[in-house]
Amino acid sequence: QVQVVESGGGLVQPGGSLRLSCAASGIIFSAYHVYWYRQAPEKQRELVASISSGGSTNYADAVKGRFTISRENAKNTVYLQMNSLKPEDTADYYCNVRRFVTGYWGQGTQVTVSS
Repeated sequence: QVQVVESGGGLVQPGGSLRLSCAASGIIFSAYHVYWYRQAPEKQRELVASISSGGSTNYADAVKGRFTISRENAKNTVYLQMNSLKPEDTADYYCNVRRFVTGYWGQGTQVTVSS
């Protein structure tokens, strides 16, 4: 059974940092691409960052230079380091683990950036 679990969300002040984790089990994790999405209230889900099975990364323009995605295959985990957080980063963050047409979602973790 495949499980994807996000963690690390919380309340942080503007300018602060958080590190989100996405841990997967039940799959050969190193073979999967991993995507971080976010969804703010009353907004569409948007892609934030991705990392391929080979380690190539991509970022949305809104987070370039502030967020860093990385993976540690030995721990079946992908991280999203978020620095210089802004109120507009407030959202539920979701991890999607995907290989070809097969994908798995986690339950999400909430990030609130507020003073």
